Amino acid sequence: MYTLGSNVIFQAYAESDSFGKSIFIALFILSFVIWFVLIQKVILFQKCRKAANKMQETIKLKQSTVLQVPATELSPASPFTNIYLALKEKTVELLDKNIFFVKKENVFLSDADIDLIEAFTINTICKESKKLEKNLFILSTSVSLAPFIGILGTVWGILICLGEMQKGGAVHSNTLILSGLSMALATTVLGLVIAIPALIAHSYLKNSLKGFQTEMEDFSNLLISTIELQYRKVSAT
Repeated sequence: MYTLGSNVIFQAYAESDSFGKSIFIALFILSFVIWFVLIQKVILFQKCRKAANKMQETIKLKQSTVLQVPATELSPASPFTNIYLALKEKTVELLDKNIFFVKKENVFLSDADIDLIEAFTINTICKESKKLEKNLFILSTSVSLAPFIGILGTVWGILICLGEMQKGGAVHSNTLILSGLSMALATTVLGLVIAIPALIAHSYLKNSLKGFQTEMEDFSNLLISTIELQYRKVSAT
């Protein structure tokens, strides 16, 4: 069935005029771009999922030395690793500042320091979310674009049919009418075949992204709460 459908589409392409062929080519290119983005994002999200699990386990085991996790235990190019490194950098920066002003080795983080770390972490999460979301607009755009290109092919094919029907009923004219109908139906089907997977893929990836955002927020809360337990100054009452 799939082979038959492919043969029909390629036959319709071969019988189309130059403008009709350009419509088919646009649909083929759009299909290639959609599947390229989809496969790339699925692989990226799978890597992020593994890195997230590993990073969360590492932090839970290293809670007593959360700022001293070895680089060998960090997953490279992972959003969770980037969040940890950003939070670690800001925390160490604030601790060094407090050491400089207090002139003591044992220093603590104030409430303002903790708030600053939280704000810095939220900003990092936003940056990492944008990285994960990059190029997803291609899928959402394709959901609307592919059917419209298919409709353009449909209208063009019908116009060819009507034009040939006005010329008379010659054998050559009948052949052009059939090729016009073939192109009209093929581009419609092809546009829908491209749009439906793009819609499903965009919905799936968007939901996955929301899940990652929630996990990144939970991970940052774990880091901040651990740092608070170790470095936050407790006010005497």
